[in-house]
Amino acid sequence: MKKYLIFLYSLVGYILSIITLSFLILWVYPWEFMKFNIDNSIISLDINPILINTGLLLFFGLQHSLMARSFFKDGLLKDVSSSVKSATYSFASSICLILIFYFWQPIEGYIWNIQNDILFLSITLIYIIGWLSAFVATFIIDHFELFGLHQGYRALKNIPEPEVKFQVRYFYKYIRHPIQAGTLIGLWATPSMSYTHLLLSVGMTIYVLVGLYYEEKSLIKTFGKEYKDYIKTTPMLIPFGER
Repeated sequence: MKKYLIFLYSLVGYILSIITLSFLILWVYPWEFMKFNIDNSIISLDINPILINTGLLLFFGLQHSLMARSFFKDGLLKDVSSSVKSATYSFASSICLILIFYFWQPIEGYIWNIQNDILFLSITLIYIIGWLSAFVATFIIDHFELFGLHQGYRALKNIPEPEVKFQVRYFYKYIRHPIQAGTLIGLWATPSMSYTHLLLSVGMTIYVLVGLYYEEKSLIKTFGKEYKDYIKTTPMLIPFGER
């Protein structure tokens, strides 16, 4: 019974992750069919919106960073199976996004608000390419492993944990972190850059850069010289850019 519950837990965590991430992609863009988006709050709070939004971003960043670190996974959750750890991370991340969707407050004013049809469509295309690239990149490194579903399936079928191998394929031949690169493109490519959207984009960019610093330290610890050589030959986020 336990293995079935673990698989169900990981499956629900995966589904919730896909739903919240899909909503995030739609939420950050001014789609007319979206009743609520980044510039149109679900509830109105009588508190400075910059303070609320910054607090939400800090909470999101802390949750992601702390739960991804080895001291949390191997310390606080040392007696928990890997399948449950991964699913718990998915649940926690989804809850943080839901809190952002619900409590995020609009800030008046725009940096730019493009009305030209050609520019509007061009930016929309860049936005789509960014998010699509991030999505495809998850499958290159194992989409279902990333979101914890494979771990739950292995628990269900009593399959041992596979040996972690360092591989460089497709997008990863050109940049080390295509998921994050695509995400940043998707966050910044908007025809309507409000101050609200700017705060989210800046906050998420800082989180991504800080997160990658610690992630790369972890990857060097795991793969050693292999990953150090990879850093020397492959840019982090921008193809053909500085390593």
